[in-house]
Amino acid sequence: MPRPFLTARWRNLLNVTYTVPPETLEPHCPDGVELEVQDGESFVSLVGFDFDDTRVFGVPWPGYRDFPELNLRFYVRYEGERGVVFVGEYVPKRLVAWMARGIYNEPYTYAPMKRAERVEEGRRSYWLAIRRGGETHSFTVETDDDSTSVPAEDTPAYFFKEHEWGFGSDHRGATRRYRVDHPQWAVYDPVEVSLDLDFGTLYGEKWRFLNDAEPLHTIFAKGSEVAVYPSEVL
Repeated sequence: MPRPFLTARWRNLLNVTYTVPPETLEPHCPDGVELEVQDGESFVSLVGFDFDDTRVFGVPWPGYRDFPELNLRFYVRYEGERGVVFVGEYVPKRLVAWMARGIYNEPYTYAPMKRAERVEEGRRSYWLAIRRGGETHSFTVETDDDSTSVPAEDTPAYFFKEHEWGFGSDHRGATRRYRVDHPQWAVYDPVEVSLDLDFGTLYGEKWRFLNDAEPLHTIFAKGSEVAVYPSEVL
């Protein structure tokens, strides 16, 4: 077993999923990877969460251990293995974005970001905001702090949160994959989510239609320790 490239604790994971026509996502699919399609529809998710205690090859970098991320991703398969591909990923650390894009060709971008969480009288709230295009984009989550459960494998919550593989293309156009290892995440229920953001500003004009789309599914997961392993060429 190779040594993990990155370890961290991922917490406060919000996943808001929408249905989209497959032709919207097909241009973003790496070669040899099959787009996930069900009943003629594919899926894209806005995902925001916290990185805590981040370490690269076991080494904690001062100033780079704790930060949020906001990304847009979709769902694929490769030889029966389920995974995700990222349309775009934001972090508030310039070096993290530079390394991810320059070395691994991951679609990371730097942007100022803030986060806040509060647990009070059994209620948990989480807020994440990003500054982009001269505007502040944000979401807020409210839930009961003790109302958690681990979804069964035949549920949409399991389908959209549990993926072992990430896929992408390197600078030469070769398809690569990397493994993400963590225990199954418990999710909060019920969840109230408020989105105040512009998909077009954040991810490009072709995604602006999501501003008016109704989410198919919403998940807010507790998270856990995570290990990300070095990528390999398929």
